[in-house]
Amino acid sequence: MKKECVAMLLAGGQGSRLKALTSKVAKPAVPFGGKYRIIDFPLSNCVNSGIDTVGVLTQYQPLELNSYIGNGQPWDLDRSDGSVHILPPYVKEGDKGTWYKGTANAIYQNIGFISLYDPDYVLILSGDHIYKMDYERMLEHHKAMNAACTISVMEVPMEEAPRFGIMNVDENDMIYEFEEKPKKPKSNLASMGIYIFNWKQLREYLIADEADEKSSNDFGKNIIPAMLDNRERMAAYRFSGYWKDVGTIDSLWDANMDMLSVHSGIDPYDTEWPIYARTPTRPPHFTGPDAVVNHALMTGGCVVDGEVENSVLFHSVTVERGAKVRYSILMPGATVKEGADVEYAIVAENAVIGVGAQVGTPPEADGTPDDWGIAVVAEGIKVGDNAVVPAKAMVTRNVKGGAAK
Repeated sequence: MKKECVAMLLAGGQGSRLKALTSKVAKPAVPFGGKYRIIDFPLSNCVNSGIDTVGVLTQYQPLELNSYIGNGQPWDLDRSDGSVHILPPYVKEGDKGTWYKGTANAIYQNIGFISLYDPDYVLILSGDHIYKMDYERMLEHHKAMNAACTISVMEVPMEEAPRFGIMNVDENDMIYEFEEKPKKPKSNLASMGIYIFNWKQLREYLIADEADEKSSNDFGKNIIPAMLDNRERMAAYRFSGYWKDVGTIDSLWDANMDMLSVHSGIDPYDTEWPIYARTPTRPPHFTGPDAVVNHALMTGGCVVDGEVENSVLFHSVTVERGAKVRYSILMPGATVKEGADVEYAIVAENAVIGVGAQVGTPPEADGTPDDWGIAVVAEGIKVGDNAVVPAKAMVTRNVKGGAAK
């Protein structure tokens, strides 16, 4: 069945900068914001934008992500004429087969899938960004500019521009040059890694790129420069809303804290642009008679008898009497025992913080700013009674007592 536009969502990333949080799951499957996973945002953007055919390209640790997406029902993507499709690497007859070698190769390996729908346009997305965006408006801009490719960009402070791929544009916002992390940027228009291509043209570039043995098979390094070299019409689409790449511990923590503010631009209570999720059935959250809760997100199944402030609690979290949780993220099933103190930390799924233990410290508690950071306790880890986990620690093994390094 023909579709005007098909979305291809790159979701196979390992997320090595998230370290312990992605040792067992792909980055797009990391819990976020109390009830979501990162991939919920691009999937919800698709359905809210009227795009009902989505290919999700998985690779690293795909089991939990595949199970989470399932048939796509939570996002209204369980349709007979489109829907969501999980697309792992595969072996064809007479071919040894490989993992996806790069972003462009991942799309190349799925030319057959895209061709089933004979689309006019293909939307390329990343599965590890937090944002709300109307892709339909971007597609309208693409058509109006008569472009072969449109790249979503946003203005960043000039001093931060060297961290990004930068698009240099003319007075009509047509791209004439792309610079990957330039030391002396000419512009502050950063690529968001969101592309719309005319499918027939993209298909030709993918085939040519795959035939080049020296290619990195990457959109930013190969496909976009090749199209610019051939003077294709390349348009920039300016985006001014909330957008965050949550590829580091600090940025993931920051984005979760942003969820506590309705003014951050990522308001989860926005009924006009809802973010859908596969949510487990749990009883209502409970706050005991001695509980003190201030400025926090809590979801079903939470039992709080201690103090919680400026924090995000996922489902089935327990905070016992006398425990304190501040400026922290407690992922599903995490437990903070009696008298424990958790500050500026991320505690992963089903981890247990023992009686009287201390995890993390506030920034002002450390005299050397470079030595401070968010403390992380990995999935299923047990931090022993009265143990101390310092700021910036990455705990991947059980801690029996004393200080974790």
